[in-house]
Amino acid sequence: MFGQRAELRAVADTSFGARLRRLREVAGLTQEELAARAGLSPNAVGALERGVRRRPYPHTVRSLAEALELSESERAALLASVPKRGAAAATAAPEIVAEFAVTVPHTPLLGRERELEEIEAFLRNPGVRLLTLTGTGGVGKTRLAIQAARDTAGLFPDGVAFVALASLGDPSLVVPTVARSLGLREAGGQSLGEALRARLRGKRLLLVLDNFEHLLEAAPEVAGLIEDCPDLVVLATSRAPLRVRGEQEYPVGPLALPASTRSPAAEEVLGSPSGRLFAERARAVSPAFRLERGNAAVVAAICWRLAGLPLALELAAARVRFLDPATLLARLDRALSAPSGARDLPERQRTMWATLDWSYDLLPEAERALFRRLSVFAGGFSLEAAEEVGASGSIAAEDVLELLGRLVEQSLVAAEPAGEEGGVRYGMLEPVRQYAREKLVESGEAEDAQRRHAAYFLRLAEEAEPALIGPEEEVWMDRLQREHDNLRAALRWAKERGEVEAGLRLVGALNWFWWMRGYLAEGRGWIEGFLEAAHGLRATDGTRARALLGAGRLAIAQGDLDRSFAFLEQSLAMYRRLGDEAGIAGLLAELGQAARARGDDERAEALSEEGLRLSRALQDRRSAAISLITLGNIARRRGDLGRAADLFEEALALFKELGHGRGLAYSLCNLGVVALERGEAGRALELHQESLGLYEALKDKAGRAFALTNLGDTAHALGEEDRAFSLYEESLALHRKLGNKRGIERALKRLERGRQSAKLREA
Repeated sequence: MFGQRAELRAVADTSFGARLRRLREVAGLTQEELAARAGLSPNAVGALERGVRRRPYPHTVRSLAEALELSESERAALLASVPKRGAAAATAAPEIVAEFAVTVPHTPLLGRERELEEIEAFLRNPGVRLLTLTGTGGVGKTRLAIQAARDTAGLFPDGVAFVALASLGDPSLVVPTVARSLGLREAGGQSLGEALRARLRGKRLLLVLDNFEHLLEAAPEVAGLIEDCPDLVVLATSRAPLRVRGEQEYPVGPLALPASTRSPAAEEVLGSPSGRLFAERARAVSPAFRLERGNAAVVAAICWRLAGLPLALELAAARVRFLDPATLLARLDRALSAPSGARDLPERQRTMWATLDWSYDLLPEAERALFRRLSVFAGGFSLEAAEEVGASGSIAAEDVLELLGRLVEQSLVAAEPAGEEGGVRYGMLEPVRQYAREKLVESGEAEDAQRRHAAYFLRLAEEAEPALIGPEEEVWMDRLQREHDNLRAALRWAKERGEVEAGLRLVGALNWFWWMRGYLAEGRGWIEGFLEAAHGLRATDGTRARALLGAGRLAIAQGDLDRSFAFLEQSLAMYRRLGDEAGIAGLLAELGQAARARGDDERAEALSEEGLRLSRALQDRRSAAISLITLGNIARRRGDLGRAADLFEEALALFKELGHGRGLAYSLCNLGVVALERGEAGRALELHQESLGLYEALKDKAGRAFALTNLGDTAHALGEEDRAFSLYEESLALHRKLGNKRGIERALKRLERGRQSAKLREA
């Protein structure tokens, strides 16, 4: 028996696979380690050792020999053990072939149909000789390039060659590596570069160069190769463009996300490429995993948190082996920083953090510093904001534009048009931002960067506040909306650091924005939190007074009338102590509104008349207009519709002078109520429709909800009961979303009235 085994071993040792396995074991390498060194996949090495692939191409053998550091005699013996491909094989030059055995993906490519079509169109275009797929680490450039090359192989009769460059550290080795991959060697005084050019001239070949970002100094050599070989096409993947003439860049973005994280159906999540990728990879490690109604929202949230990055999704999905999706979502940062990928992935892709380390390590120190500091932004940022926050130490404000441009080129920062207002908006994918944030903390610069961030957005909010009651209110509202996540981050910083004065200033400036855009509960929570924190701490009375005014405004918008009145009275007392007449005039107008809403017309009238006198003396048109509307509503309630209309018209004229859209809408709706009470339903309809249009243009959710109720009243008066019922229901839903108790009560009363009317008609 022993003799038989020895005989079999002697025969087996003559095969290429057996010889390769013995050499690998002598070198002390696993299949995975040898594959990584040679730029192959572990499956390819395994197939060669088992004899499944009996005839590897010469350049594959040479890659293995270099990875094993074989002597010349060992190389020759290994090459000689490869079975010949035919009688002419010994003398024929190595054929240029499509060598994809080393890179055949093990999993299907999901959600990239559009990208593949566009890449194929570029590769078919004779004018495109160098196509570079760019994008951040983990976005799937390599997978996309491999699939695109396989799909278009028929366009290249002389073959497709894939060259992995990740392991190279010297740009001067790029061309020699390409040459060796095609089986070329130096001979007769001819360099590898010359041999490569001679070989490729007249050949219609696609050369795929993977992971070029750390070898950009070799880009001119690649451009020269393309110029010397007219039929050669190069498809490169890189985190930055090669920046040579004739290059066509193709940015690769993340996978599309589920439409929403709010109670999505499982089918909706699976219908998105990111949701489908996560589900398939999760099922691969845990066959019992099912994406269903109970976990669909959590999976959608994971996709959003990971910004649709394929590598991040795959690494996270691997954790489903021992974590349910809800627990995974709560521990997502750790899931990205700990190894969880397949063992046959390159080491730099075993964690998301390792992938980003690869990019970070390529940056000069100034770019690293700016990259770290930009992590304090949430939801994107402008160039101006980047200059304010990023400039510190050796980085001057005028340096930021160039450094930011380089980070965009390296696919670490995204840039896109800012919309109708023009300019460019910058941002980071969330996993990238988390990584940069970790680096910022490690650098010891986090506190300083956060302080500059908070200071910038405090200045922005205070600059916006007076503009919110003028002709540019919509522009400034949209700007604050765009920066809302950054404003929240500034508020959190102020709260965590005990910066009460800064927090009170911020909420004092933002309360009108919160009212207009429907963030009533959130805004009130911020204000009351800072007011509570201010007890026993130093904060100026003026700052507290403005915050109390904001709290009063948001409370009245929520229908919390008693609490609103208490806040406003405290604010008025502070302004009186300070002798601030402008503040007093504004508070009297607000208090008059609150008193009228509570049903205390006498107090409301006294406050509003005092406020009107002071506002007129100060030429404060806004406060005067608010007082006029309160007095108009008191007159209307008393049945004096003529006086009410006159007062509302006067307020309308003042708001027109200011260019204050919300004030115009508010005046029009009050005139509409008077018209309806006069029996002028057609006129009321016109006024309420105009009012609703203004509220919608301003994205004022609270105003829109009341306008819908008023339109419902008008439809009811016109006998359009179904239309009225629909408007009341829409108004009720919006009031509930805003948490406005008073609005909810009004809408419910109207709906009940409609139901009673319907019952009477049926009877």
